[in-house]
Amino acid sequence: MIIPKKLQKGDLIGVIAPSGPIIGENIEELQKAKEKVEKKGYKVKYSKNLFSNSNIYSEAPKQKAEDINEMFKNKEVKMIWCAKGGANSNTTFEYLDYELIKNNPKIICGYSDITSITNIITYKTGLVTFSGTNFKTIATDETEYSFNEIIERFEKGSLELKSKDPFKTIKNGIAKRRTYRRKFKSYKKFSCRKI
Repeated sequence: MIIPKKLQKGDLIGVIAPSGPIIGENIEELQKAKEKVEKKGYKVKYSKNLFSNSNIYSEAPKQKAEDINEMFKNKEVKMIWCAKGGANSNTTFEYLDYELIKNNPKIICGYSDITSITNIITYKTGLVTFSGTNFKTIATDETEYSFNEIIERFEKGSLELKSKDPFKTIKNGIAKRRTYRRKFKSYKKFSCRKI
């Protein structure tokens, strides 16, 4: 496995939108998120096609993949943060440059539909990827908890959860249940694509 370098104050974070489009209130949320990240001491760079919306799924697959490849190629970018989830990010798979990604390892983070991208990157390159808060969520969360926790992971590599309130067990026991991924359509397409 390839473990990306930790984040340091002053590093440049690239923001991409390989899934849902950035429209309406998302634009303001992204700006607020950018301000919070910059207040923490980082620089933020938006990808070329971040605000392109040629269809319901942000930009076309080739352009979305181009943004991902460009962020990995850019030596100044130390982390790639996905703007938001949505659907259809799996359409980028055939256009991703896995050799480029493998040779330029860096943190890439997101969740929801983004999980398909982080999973295929790990599968094809061995790069450890991260499932965590999306970039715009920094502005929409009710508390700073998830933002502070994710920055702690990326700066220090810490796995310890910090909370003012101690966690308490309501009922001891073991739960067993089958779980299914909500975004089955995305994985159905993923499983049908040549890997």
